[in-house]
This record gives sequence, C-alpha cells and structure tokens, in this order.
Amino acid sequence: MTLMILGTSSNAGKTTVCAFLCRYFTKKGLNIIPYKASNLSLNSYVTESGAEIGIGQALQAWACNTEPEAEMNPILIKPSGDGRLQYVLNGKVYSNEGKPSKELLMNEAVKSFDKLKEKGKVICEGSGAPAELNLMDRDIANIGIMKEREMNAILVGDIERGGVFAAIYGTWLLIPDELKPKMKGFIINRFRGDITVLESGIRKIEELTGMKYLGTMPYVELTLPEEDTISFRNRKNTSDDIHTEYLNSLDLLSDIAGKELDMDYIESIL
Repeated sequence: MTLMILGTSSNAGKTTVCAFLCRYFTKKGLNIIPYKASNLSLNSYVTESGAEIGIGQALQAWACNTEPEAEMNPILIKPSGDGRLQYVLNGKVYSNEGKPSKELLMNEAVKSFDKLKEKGKVICEGSGAPAELNLMDRDIANIGIMKEREMNAILVGDIERGGVFAAIYGTWLLIPDELKPKMKGFIINRFRGDITVLESGIRKIEELTGMKYLGTMPYVELTLPEEDTISFRNRKNTSDDIHTEYLNSLDLLSDIAGKELDMDYIESIL
C-alpha cells in the first residue's frame, strides 16, 4: 500500500508531516520513498543528474537518507510573473508551445509513481487542498493520483489557522464518495495549549467521518525550507551546513511524532 498525506489547505503542514514520517520510518529500517505528483512552488532544487524538482521533495529524500530524483516530483509548476506558469516535467522545462494537457501530466505522474513503487514504500504528498470544487476535474496531485493508484490517505489540519474541525469535516465531506473509505485518519497540526480542550471535537469528527484520530503535533520552531521562499520563518539560520540543520529539525519532529502520533497505525496503512 501507499500513503497519501492530504491537507485541509495550503501550508497545513503536508510537506513537513511527509518529511518527518519519512525520517521516522527510515530510522526504523523501512525503505521509504517520497513523491509528489504535482508541485506549485517557487523554491526548487537541482538533483545530481541536473533535474529540477520542488525543494520539499529534496527535503523528504534527505529524510530517507537518499538522493533526490526527478521521479519524486515529476511535475513542477513555477509562477514566472504576469500570470504565467513554467512547467517542468521530469526535471526539464517543458518546451512545447502552450500548456501541457491533463492527459500528458497524469501519464507522467503515474509513470514516475510506478517507478518509485518498485523501489519501496511510497509516501505521497498532496498539493494545496484536495476539495477545491473548481479544480477537481483537473486535479492530479490529490484525488487525481488517488483514483489512478491504490493508496490510503491521512488528512492534516492546521489548528493555528482556526476552525480546524470544520476544515477537517468539510474536506472529508467534499472528497468523492468512492475515495472516502481510503481516508483513514486525521492529524491536528501546530497546536499550543491543553490538548484536553480538543477531546469533544475529536470524538465528533471520528463519529461523523469514520476517520481515526492519529494524534496532535505541537507547534515547534524549526529550520526547514519554504516551498515559496528561501527565507526561514521566525528564526535566523546560523549553520553553514543547512542540510544538517534540516535533518536535525526532522529528527526532533520524528521523536515528537513517536510520542504524540499513533505511528503503529500509520505504519499499518503504509
């Protein structure tokens, strides 16, 4: 099986959750490979082979103690100003005129996924939010790839934004009915305070959706790359070895996840 990490919104924490899950299960001895079918990002990374992919997938590859590869992010979409988008397919700029078709993009996404699946257990990151009604007919990275390939999903909600229970329930409600059985659990992210105040809401979400509560991750100050900027939120980077800084942050998060999340259950659906 494959595990998809979906978010109730952009910046809900999908990239980071994928990265620390990659780190945790790699340290446990599993052969984990990260993947994101389609990524809209300003901040990219060039692999050893010269392929350009999203920085998030490079981070996740390092979490798995492996080198980033083009297949980990087969579609990279880069805003280039004046409403224009640059498409990078399999690490190379798409040079044909016009926007690539959904059929071409999905074919590339599936082909890359299948290559990675032959190498180990894949942890997929969704893109943005999976329940955008105006985008569902052309979605690739969320319900699109879920329909193409067998995978379970976990939903991440960011409580710092407010309205986390409405966001989790509303997202689940709008997921296509045929995919709802694949929505196995939810994580509440970036919480500060007494977790007991969440208990009644957690129980109600479990009752309404059938998804299992997998735990709550606390708010933690980190040094990790941003997908849309090279800056670091709320802290100054003082390390010359940023790669080590990233891994130190992921080690901290994986240790916290081992205590706060139901990692045995997550492994069982991976």
